[in-house]
Parts: sequence; C-alpha cells; structure tokens
Amino acid sequence: MTRPLSATIDIGAMRHNFSVVRQCVPNAKAWAVVKADAYGHGLANAVKAFSDADGLALIEIDKAIALRENGYNKPILLLEGFFKAEELPDLAAHDISFAVANDHQMAALENANLKTPVNVHLKMNSGMNRLGYQPHEYKKAYARLKAIPWVKSVAFMTHFANSETPNHPKVPVTEQLRRFNGATEGLTGIRNLSNSAAILLHPDIKTDWVRPGIMLYGGTPGGKSAEAFGLKPAMSFDSEIIQIQHIKKGESVGYGSLFTASENMTIGVVACGYADGYPRVAPEGTPIAVNGIKTRLVGRVSMDMLTVDLTGIPGAHIGSKVNLWGNDIPIEEVANAAGTVGYELMCAVNSRPTHLVKE
Repeated sequence: MTRPLSATIDIGAMRHNFSVVRQCVPNAKAWAVVKADAYGHGLANAVKAFSDADGLALIEIDKAIALRENGYNKPILLLEGFFKAEELPDLAAHDISFAVANDHQMAALENANLKTPVNVHLKMNSGMNRLGYQPHEYKKAYARLKAIPWVKSVAFMTHFANSETPNHPKVPVTEQLRRFNGATEGLTGIRNLSNSAAILLHPDIKTDWVRPGIMLYGGTPGGKSAEAFGLKPAMSFDSEIIQIQHIKKGESVGYGSLFTASENMTIGVVACGYADGYPRVAPEGTPIAVNGIKTRLVGRVSMDMLTVDLTGIPGAHIGSKVNLWGNDIPIEEVANAAGTVGYELMCAVNSRPTHLVKE
C-alpha cells in the first residue's frame, strides 16, 4: 500500500498550453523551457508534450546531452551557457547551442579550438542585472564572437525583468527594449527575447524566437489568472483525508497551537506536508478543496500532514479526496497565500508523492 498522495501530470494540458503560445506569437519560433526537470513535471513528459516546439531550452548540461543521446534532434539551448571550458567539446559534438554572458565564457570559447562549429546566443543585461553584457559592451562582445572561427552563428538574447507589470516604475519592458534595440542596431542575428509574460501581455514585441516557461505548465506569470489566459493546469497535487477530529470552541490545532477554533469545528487531517513539497509557510486560510468543495487550511503545516476545515463539507470522511492545487484549486491561489509564486510550488514537489501521467 502507498501513501495516498500523488502528483498527476497532464500531457494533454501541456500540449494545449503550447498551442496558446502559437496563438499569441504565430510568427515566432518557440523554445519550450524545460529546466528544473520541466518545472517539476518531468523532462520525459515535456519532450512528449512539446513535440511541436521548435527546440528545448534548459540550463542543465547533462540533461541537454542526454536529450541528444536519447534521439532528440531539434535545437537545444543552454540558457546559462557553459560553466567550465572543458564542457565545450561535448556541447559542440552534440550540437547544443549556448548563451555567452561574460568575458570568462568568452575567453574560454576563444581558446577552445573546437573541431565542430557552435551556435551562440549572446546575452545582454538590459536591466535585469543578472547575466549578460551591458548594452555599451555588447557590440564589442559581438565582434569577438564573430572573429572566432568555430562560432557558426550569433543570436541576440536578453531577459525581461518586469514583463508581467505594465509600465513598471523602475525597469519597464519598453526601456529594456530601447536598450536592446540600441545595442543591436546594425548587427546581424536572430532575436531571442520573450518569456511567458511577454508572450501573453506583449505579443507585439518583434522577436524571432520566444522562450515560454511557466505558461506551458498552466501557471500564470502575472497580469491575470492562468485560466483567464486560456491555460490549463498541467499538475494536479492530490491527497486524501486520513483522520477526522471534532474539536470544541477554544481548542487549538497543530504545532504551536497557532489556530484556535472560534466555534465547534470538524478538522480533517491530510496526508501531505512540507517534506512532500507543500509550503510550510502557507498560512491559515490557504485554499484547499475536499470532495471538490473549496475550504481552508488551518494550523501549521507539518512535515507529513496538514489540517483543513471540514465544518462546511457534509459527508467528508476518511478517504475523501483532497486537491492541494491543480484541478479544483489554481496553483497561483496557493502561491499567493504562501507569499511565493507557482513556479516554486511546482518545482518543490519531490519524489515522495506517487507520480502519475495523464495522456
């Protein structure tokens, strides 16, 4: 017998979500971003679901090589590039494209003496202030890449910091685009720009390739709910009630006795905790569904269990179905309550729950 906790991955929903990308930006090619084991959905599932994508983008070099060795023959892009010079011959041999974002990577590539040409995406720091060359450094970096005999092509790449927020007061998309366009003026190469939020909220951005991530898995990058964007949840995190407690007004629940009943209540104990990937910081009131009826989390989330209010759910019993997020509860509602983002919740689900696949 297994513990009644499962994460079900819906490949059909992932396919649908990729179709939304095509609807938004029909003239751009699309990298399906599959880093972090496809945001916790499984790389093998993602390869199957995103078979219509023009390529896959990730950061894990070993996973990229494994994709090639398992027969994936479309373009592959390493979003953070390589980390050590000795990785370059393998990337070249497996026809894996990669970002170059700094002089350390640049010098390693210049000195690599590769036998097989490579495709490079030159990263610009247009305002995110993570990876990439500053706009005023970009043309010089481009010239260095173009002078390397084993560099076959150079694409232009940046990442938007606030594409989910219209007219962001610090770094709006329009300002990043202004910097990007100015730095690439007169240069020849494809543009690799939009993330999920830019695809959904700024589909008019001129780009040759887009990089959808969170939207492929049915999460929202912000601006509206996933459902409002026409996206379907690709992960359903489900459990069951394993114990019922009837408590009186004034009694408390869980570690720290943080929740105290203001009336007589029925409490359900659910087989899921922070060791399974549910956020320990989720507060009282975080939405959860029992038998398809929306209710709330009460008490502190513990390692293996959490507790919910069953007072308004007639017929709830041991074995009643619980949806933590997915089919009945949008993942962003749980994330918002816990002060985080759906990305983190997806990636946090670990190997303890049973993993199922729905074709």
